[in-house]
Amino acid sequence: MASPDLFPNVAFSDVSASAAPAAEGATAAFGVSAATGGPRLSLVKAGEPEVEPTVEIDLSDAQIFKLGASEWLCVYGESEAKAGVEEKSFSRAIKVVLRTEAESKAFSLAFQRWKQQVISGKAGEPLENGSIIASRSKFDTKIEASSAKMYFHYYGQLLHQQNMLQDFVRTGTYYAAVMENRSDFEGRVVVDVGAGSGILSLFAAQAGARHVYAVEASEMAEHAQRLISGNPSLGQRITVIKGKVEEVELPEKADILISEPMGTLLVNERMLESYVIARDRFLAPDGKMFPTTGRIHMAPFSDEYLYVEMANKALFWQQHNFFGVDLTPLHGSAFQGYFSQPVVDAFDPRLLISPPTYHTLDFTSMKEEELYEIDIPLSFVASVGTRVHGLACWFDVLFNGSTVQRWLTTAPGSPTTQWYQLRCVLSQPLYVMAGQEITGRLHLVAHSAQSYTIYLTMSAKMWGVGAEQGGILQTSTGKLELKEPYYRLSQPQSYMPQDQQQQQQLPSLQPQGSEQQMQEGLSPGITIDQVDQECGLH
Repeated sequence: MASPDLFPNVAFSDVSASAAPAAEGATAAFGVSAATGGPRLSLVKAGEPEVEPTVEIDLSDAQIFKLGASEWLCVYGESEAKAGVEEKSFSRAIKVVLRTEAESKAFSLAFQRWKQQVISGKAGEPLENGSIIASRSKFDTKIEASSAKMYFHYYGQLLHQQNMLQDFVRTGTYYAAVMENRSDFEGRVVVDVGAGSGILSLFAAQAGARHVYAVEASEMAEHAQRLISGNPSLGQRITVIKGKVEEVELPEKADILISEPMGTLLVNERMLESYVIARDRFLAPDGKMFPTTGRIHMAPFSDEYLYVEMANKALFWQQHNFFGVDLTPLHGSAFQGYFSQPVVDAFDPRLLISPPTYHTLDFTSMKEEELYEIDIPLSFVASVGTRVHGLACWFDVLFNGSTVQRWLTTAPGSPTTQWYQLRCVLSQPLYVMAGQEITGRLHLVAHSAQSYTIYLTMSAKMWGVGAEQGGILQTSTGKLELKEPYYRLSQPQSYMPQDQQQQQQLPSLQPQGSEQQMQEGLSPGITIDQVDQECGLH
């Protein structure tokens, strides 16, 4: 077959000129317009020079629609100007017929690739018999341009792709899930959603996929193309498409989607929405999704070390004479500010004070809009008497293959992954007794910076004889920003039993005490009782 940007021996006809005969043996060529410098599609009749195309289509406002296995309808806008007459705009439709179905697929991909380069102000202008509307994808309407720019820049760098590839729990689980379920991939069409380096596309090809479409919106698409081209035995069955899944067109439906759309707390970066959109746009009925479902796990925890560490950060703002300035008016805001950061780290599962519960997201059936706002009721029973410092969260995803079901987990105590775990720390802890019920709500609200605001409420209910007649003893709330976590990724503190946590005076992150205090193991920083006083708990 010819170059993917040049298609010989096509037929085309102007649909709007019903009497015009079809031009046989013509050439369709994608390139750059000499007049405007923008992407264009030229249709040249047989025997005519390519520099003088019969039809030249500006791709800035063009769209194509599939009419048959090898037939496409290209609709675009034109204008007509006559002396002394106001310029008129109208739509024009050209039917293009390719020789084979394979060429038809390549024509569609070339159209999308060249159209991705368009930055035009013509879209949406009124035409005489309608309008050509630049399809603003759902991604563009939901996400701030500045956030998207930073997001795609981040994932367009090889060093970040390397970090993900070197997470061997992540990469190894994906490889195992694919290879153990070869029957789901052999001879099938696969779409890799957010392909990144292209590693999952290569896995799918190794498992025998007939063809893989690797869709990647960042500059990483170019690196993926080089990596795939460097593995020709696999790469000949992989097509890299640069663009967002909300916008690109594929020449055929997929039998299986594969993706790594998980962020911190499963939903951060809002790529799950793109995964669901890709399902609706590309997946054939009864097609499979790898991963298939996800679960957010939650449990209350007690961690005096972490609580005092966070409270100590605000001590800076308790200075009454900072170069002659009293900083204390800002202490309260600073204190709450630190507690608005979810903590991302790996913690000892023995810090959990109740068996966890979970909330399930079924990627195969859920609606995209269900990810805009996630409301999870909480209900736990404390297994020990202690102070509850907040809610610990992690996630897992299931690859529901026909042969093997495999889980990828980020649970505490399991091998650590790039996602670690996440903890929402309350600025005012709760006091509970063993057997006491803890209720509340975890409410996640999506926003345009590709993340979520977390609203957490936790309450300790009446405990003991007659508790069923009682109500809430204590309630603590928090508002946290998932996009701005506190990455606490040093070695986790050694576990200390709950009763000893209560008794010990805890160290500060910024020791300023005497050498004797240090030698005797006394804390020069804030104590638990002092934190309680700051919070108004005593």
